[in-house]
This record gives sequence, C-alpha cells and structure tokens, in this order.
Amino acid sequence: MLDYGAPGLAEEIARAEVPARAVSLWWLGQASFALKGAGATIYIDPYLAVSPRRLSPPPFPPDAVSGADLILLTHDHLDHIDPSALPGIAAASPAARFVAPRPHLRRVAALIGSVERVVPADADVPLRLLLPAGEVAIDPVPAAHETLDPTPEGYGFLGYTIRLGSIAVHHAGDTTPYPGQIERVRAHAVDVALLPINGRDVYRTSRGVIGNMDYREAAEFAHAIGALVVVPMHYGMFAGNTVPPGHFVSLAAEMFPDLNVHIMGRFGRYTYLR
Repeated sequence: MLDYGAPGLAEEIARAEVPARAVSLWWLGQASFALKGAGATIYIDPYLAVSPRRLSPPPFPPDAVSGADLILLTHDHLDHIDPSALPGIAAASPAARFVAPRPHLRRVAALIGSVERVVPADADVPLRLLLPAGEVAIDPVPAAHETLDPTPEGYGFLGYTIRLGSIAVHHAGDTTPYPGQIERVRAHAVDVALLPINGRDVYRTSRGVIGNMDYREAAEFAHAIGALVVVPMHYGMFAGNTVPPGHFVSLAAEMFPDLNVHIMGRFGRYTYLR
C-alpha cells in the first residue's frame, strides 16, 4: 500500500492566504487540482484512491479535505469521480457543493448521500453559484473523450472555465480536439489553461484506454484560445498512459515562443497574479 505523499497539504490549502487578483493552484496528480481565490476553495476531480496502479501516491486522505466550497467533477471515470474519495470529502466539508455533469447527478448523490448538494452542469449553460465569499462563475463546455457523446440527459464529459474574481481558469477535463471547441473556450478569455497531454494511440485504444489531447494538440489549443499560461496535466499517474512533460515544453517553445508554460511539481503550488 502506498503512503500518502503530502499528508499535511490539505491543511496547508485550507490555511493558505491568496492575494487579491490572484489564484493559487495545487496539482494533486493526474487531472486533480485544488484552486483557491476570491475567498473560494475549489477541488477539481480529486483522485485520492490508494491503488497499486498509481505511479505517484495520493497526497492525503479524503477526510483531510476540510473547508472546501465546491468540488467540480468532469466525468465518471475512477480517476475523476473517485468513489473512494467523495464520501469522505463530503463529510469533512459539510457545506461543500458538488458540480457534476447532469447525467451523473444520481451517481454523485449516492456517493455523498445527498442530492441537494449536487449541482447538475449542462454544456454551454453558465452556472453562477453564491458562496459565503461571493459569486463563482462556472462555464461548462463539452469534452470529447475521445468523441462527443451526448446522452438524452446531456453531455457526460465536460470541461469547466472557473472565474474567481477577475481570473479565469479553464480545466479541459479529459478531451480530444473537436470542431467548435476553440471558439467556445476562447470566448471565456482564459488566463490559465489546465490541459491533458497524455494523447492516444491504437495500442492504448485496443486495451480500452480512452485518450486525450497529445502534447502538440494541447499546445495548439492553448495558443488558439489565447491562454496566458498553460499547465499540462494528466500524465505521470499510470504506466503506459503517460508522456514526458518535457515534450510539451519543447514543442510549445518552438511553435509558440510567446506562450507561457508552467510545469507543476508533484503537490506543488503555483500562484497566478494579474
């Protein structure tokens, strides 16, 4: 069994002070992040399961996540909607609400024991959530993992642009490029883009591993939407489904020398200040 990699980090996040006109991000591995800004504490796809499949340990146990205001969930895969994590997070942060694609409302409600705490998200329908510190604006967009797959209840795969004060952070979820994606996200005036880079290929597809943008597609996307900073994600967690982040850095520097790239260390903090 893996030890926790940063057992005191959840408390650090809860206590962290973030300057005005700034957002702090902590990378928890894979597509998992904590965001803090404008008085709000948000977790995105918290993957905290202890598993021998992991190449890096979870930072802390779910019941350490206290003081969270929102938990954003992009889709129902185990490393995004983590059934071992959500019940403990819900208990440790009893005021937190959980935002999930509408098709997964009942799934998330069953995990946390409350349908009232789940906010269903629909693609292209803005959410404006009132928190104790003020309003948080969230703009959901469809994600194509590997294809766009709407259901009668809506899209089950989403990305989110989160606006904390004057700063917009876009978490793409698990996605490949699709027509209209750039136009949707560019309209959000993104400051910081969190984009998957692990890619896809016929060999992984044949093993049932569903893929994402590769590092070239992610760099092209970040440039096309006008992101001021791009942070690559969704690598370094599972053997056979990862890529060295240096590939992304080298290609972005060659193709888009004005694009700012930030590589996050494991469980590290990055503060973006306008």
